Amino acid sequence: MEFDEELNRSGKNIINIEDTSRIIRELIEAVGEDPEREGLKNTPDRVARMYTELLSGYTAEPERIINGALFDITYDEMVIVRDIEFYSLCEHHMLPFIGRAHIAYIPAGKVIGLSKIPRIVDMFARRLQIQERMTRQIADFVQSVLKPQGVAVVVEAMHMCAMMRGVKKHDARMTTSAMHGAFRANLATRQEFLDNISRGSKPIQF
Repeated sequence: MEFDEELNRSGKNIINIEDTSRIIRELIEAVGEDPEREGLKNTPDRVARMYTELLSGYTAEPERIINGALFDITYDEMVIVRDIEFYSLCEHHMLPFIGRAHIAYIPAGKVIGLSKIPRIVDMFARRLQIQERMTRQIADFVQSVLKPQGVAVVVEAMHMCAMMRGVKKHDARMTTSAMHGAFRANLATRQEFLDNISRGSKPIQF
């Protein structure tokens, strides 16, 4: 997944490269490695710069991401964008969780440009996160921007913190959802969305 410059057009950066590089060097020493050996010599700087990309959601500016891509239209049926790939970092262990988001809304006079939906996902994914919060943040943001008749978000993810350590369950995946408006109030509407995203779904793979 390529770094999306749209997320960081403000030029802001919450990562202090120098401090982060120093801390990574200290970590390398703390685990008994030699930070001066070939292969590790430039690792602190590489890792520090990597975090500017992985955590770029903190500096994303919603107005720039939307960039005026809201369009007046007479359409009141469901709009679904499914299988949006994302990665995030678990805030408990700072290990990745990777998955897919599925988003639906029922317009109330406006629709949003298709490319903006994945960028909204990335804005909240590229932070220190927990999946439950991220799911709710995406739904709340779409609701606030579009003010549609309803919003539904389902997120499925596999968490490295449960695969590499602790319980070590390689096939376990987590599903979270957030519903607003018609999707919360109307069982048939919610089921239509869930049926749509289940068709042709593929397992998440690292």
